[in-house]
Amino acid sequence: MSDYASYFLKGEANYWWESTCSLEEEGPVPWTRFTELVLEKYFPDYLQNQLEVEFLELEQGEKSVAEYEAKFIELARLVHVYVSTETQKAKRFQQGLKSEIRSGVVPLQLKTYPFIVQAALIIESDQKLDVKEKGDKKRKSEGTTDETNPGGSG
Repeated sequence: MSDYASYFLKGEANYWWESTCSLEEEGPVPWTRFTELVLEKYFPDYLQNQLEVEFLELEQGEKSVAEYEAKFIELARLVHVYVSTETQKAKRFQQGLKSEIRSGVVPLQLKTYPFIVQAALIIESDQKLDVKEKGDKKRKSEGTTDETNPGGSG
């Protein structure tokens, strides 16, 4: 399997693999050893630690739910130890939601990641609609006041 995978290595990665193979035992390199070597080279411990901290500190902040989810998925696949079960993944995603969305999701007691994401998207959409409707009502009431008093105050 590693022979097949190494076929796709190009440029510097191919040179690295050729020199690494010469240091390994005779014969084909087992898949587990291949992945171990590739991770050591291209995903070293310091980078793993950095991404782990970034994942653990990830919060929605000013991002939309969709943007937060995209970043969550990107980091989760690299530090999967924190989201190795569906429950862990759902709980961690929910914890990072901004409070006004999380407070709408938590009472639903959802246990699966897709349902939590869907609920968060619906709540976010509903909140945006509320803000728009309040803005429309405010503009309407301001417009009505101006129409009833065309000359201004006095």
